[in-house]
Formats: sequence, structure tokens, C-alpha cells
Amino acid sequence: MTGARPAGEGPVRGARGALWQPSPNFGERRGGARPALIVLHYTAMTSAEAALARLCDPAHQVSAHYLIGADGTLWQMVDESHRAWHAGSGCWGGCEDVNSRSIGIELDNDGSAPFAEPMMARLEALLVDLLTAYDLPPERVIGHSDLAPERKTDPGRRFDWARLARHGLSVWPDPAEPIVARSEHLPDTFRRAAARFGYPPADPALVLAAFRDRFRPAATGPLCAEDAALMQALARRWPAGDFG
Repeated sequence: MTGARPAGEGPVRGARGALWQPSPNFGERRGGARPALIVLHYTAMTSAEAALARLCDPAHQVSAHYLIGADGTLWQMVDESHRAWHAGSGCWGGCEDVNSRSIGIELDNDGSAPFAEPMMARLEALLVDLLTAYDLPPERVIGHSDLAPERKTDPGRRFDWARLARHGLSVWPDPAEPIVARSEHLPDTFRRAAARFGYPPADPALVLAAFRDRFRPAATGPLCAEDAALMQALARRWPAGDFG
């Protein structure tokens, strides 16, 4: 696929109806890896166009497969068969080279404002396509902060993970599931469940922050029984498992 536009024709289209805006920032998926995760990000920039320029600038050495603007415009920068440079260092479950095993989606948002409705609708449609194409379960849709809690906070606590879960495009814990440990065992209970769900062995306070941003965005204070119970519920139902 190229970025050339034949004379007299409309914009070049990438996959899944996206506008094709090629980035030079990509490589081969190592070891012939196939996408097994979908990673969501926010751009933290002034506009989708500014983010697009950065993601296509060889000087910055970053990219993603897709970018969705606040108005729902969808751009593709890297072919899905290639390794985009969006995840950096980090891991999820047994997957350490996340770039080789994922599709990266950037969302035009600064992390402090609600995510626009047209953007969310376009994201949902894109996720339906991707999960179907790669035969992935909804627990394989994660945030950048999930795989790299010591470095990243996106897509942040304003992102509506519960909405995705209601549409079968992500997961949400069942608050009715009881905790099985006494209060003095909460840190170990939370840590073990977090590792089973997929979180990396990072600073426990930062793992807690990443977990709360996604599943308990209004929570504050130290680790509590509800945190541990919800993390256990996630780990029991959706353990990260083997990525091969």
C-alpha cells in the first residue's frame, strides 16, 4: 500500500475504511508474530492533525496503526501486518514484545476531557472489526497504562472502559464476587491477582493507580478490600494466559 493519490481520485483508503497516511516508523513483526492485543492510547496533543504529523515524523520514531479524531475521522499510518512503535517497554501477561503482538490505536484526547461521542462510536466499530479479524477475546483490549504502569497513564481515567465492556469490546469485573483474604493479606492478594490478570511486576502503587484509572476512576487512598476483590474477579475470569 502506498501514499500516492491517483489523479482525479479521492483520498487513498487504508484498511477498515481509514484514510491512509503512511508513517515511516514501523518494522517487521518479530518472529512472524500475529496481533494478540489491541492497545489504546490518548495523543495528549492539541489536535488530531498535530498527532498525525508527529506519528508520521521519522525524527520522533513513534507511530500507531490507527488514529481516531474527536470527530470520528479514522486514519491508518501502519499496515496491520507491520510492527508499529506505540507501546515501548512494558509487558502484559507473558507478552514482552508488545509492539510485535499488538495493534495500536491513538485517540485524539488530552486525558483531562471526556472522549467525544463520534470518536467512541468509531472506536467501537474498529474494535468489532479487529477482534473479529484476529479472533481475539475482549480481554485482549488493554490500555497503554496497563502494560507500562511505571511510565504511562493513557488512556486515563476519563476513558469509558465500562462502555466498551457493555458492548463486549473489553472487560469489567463483577463487584459481587467476594474477597477471600483477610485485610492484612490485601497487598499480596492484590499483587498475585494483578500478575495473573496481566499487569507487569511494577511498583505496586503504580499498578494500583493504573488499575483504578481503568476500573475505579473515582477511588482514592490506600489499597482497600474492594480493589483486591475486583482484581481477583478479573484474574479469575480473564487470566492473561500464554501468548505463544
